[in-house]
Amino acid sequence: MTGQRLKIGIIGVQPGRSWAARAHIPALRALSDTFDIVGIANSTAASGQAAAAEIGVAKAFDGVADLIVAPEVDIVTVAVKVPPHFEIVKAAIEAGKHVYCEWPLGNGLAEAREMASLAKAKGVMGVVGTQARVAPEIEYLKHLIADGFVGEVLSITLVARGGSALGGGSIPDRKTYGYLLDRANGATLLTIPVGHTLAALRDVVGNLAEVSAVMATRRPTATAVDTGEMLPVSAPDEVLVSGVLASGAPISIHYRGGAPRDDDGLFWEIHGTEGDIRVSGSSGHTQMVRLSLMGAREGETEFRALEVPARHRPGWPEDVEAGNVARLYTRMAEDFRHGTRTAPSFEDAVEVHRVIEAIESAAESGRRVVLT
Repeated sequence: MTGQRLKIGIIGVQPGRSWAARAHIPALRALSDTFDIVGIANSTAASGQAAAAEIGVAKAFDGVADLIVAPEVDIVTVAVKVPPHFEIVKAAIEAGKHVYCEWPLGNGLAEAREMASLAKAKGVMGVVGTQARVAPEIEYLKHLIADGFVGEVLSITLVARGGSALGGGSIPDRKTYGYLLDRANGATLLTIPVGHTLAALRDVVGNLAEVSAVMATRRPTATAVDTGEMLPVSAPDEVLVSGVLASGAPISIHYRGGAPRDDDGLFWEIHGTEGDIRVSGSSGHTQMVRLSLMGAREGETEFRALEVPARHRPGWPEDVEAGNVARLYTRMAEDFRHGTRTAPSFEDAVEVHRVIEAIESAAESGRRVVLT
């Protein structure tokens, strides 16, 4: 595929509300010299046709299976709810397609491992949408830490909110968001915002070596605003993790369900021997919000803004969601062109799933879990 546009088929486009419509479509259109959206598919032909007409995509496939086997599709983008990820990704890999699958990759570690193994055996590229890893603020933060701004990292503290639909006591509508309430569906406060942030955190300060955890469901019911129904909740709305990084630095993470009362939804401090850096944002969904960096070094009594250099921002969509997705697609294209591995891979996703499983195990057993 060197020297030609990569042809994308997108599964799961609902105009005006789905992640594919909000982020993937504008990202790919901003990269039209590199990618060509050849068609979309939804759960029904009628839904796909309506979505294609509304967003201006030329073709709607009759169904997911038709898109997957279409010879004109090089890459299958999977942007649907978590439960069907495994079957769709597996079918795409077996058809010889490269895959961009949104995070979480699978409903649990076992599914993620199998998808990674299948992609490797088939020789296709598997990319996972952990977009916080390519956010300009995270890339610059990684540079600052590697360059010694804080010296040796002594500890990490992170407190964040997961947004109104995750543990906030209500959801906008049952059809779209109801599945988030059931832990068995694999889309929770832990797996989505915590997972995205863990993926970025690992890039910045390294892997976790040990974890202890507490998870609780403090709001056992949630109201569906559209219908007024009171629905049961089994997904956690409080996630507390304490642990140790491979470097020996202790780390504490506390994610709370619901939206913040103001725009302060993320506090992430990296404390070191020579300085400190604070990362803030309006939400703990680090992949979806503009982040800001503040820092102070020895002898300074106030934190100062650490502006992300202009080289990290030009040429991308201004919208944070579309911009981060565009950055990830660009890495994917570069990997195609040069045989590199810069885009978050299925193997990378497996490592994040391993940490999530360890957190779940620690919470359930009340014991510290060592990640080998």
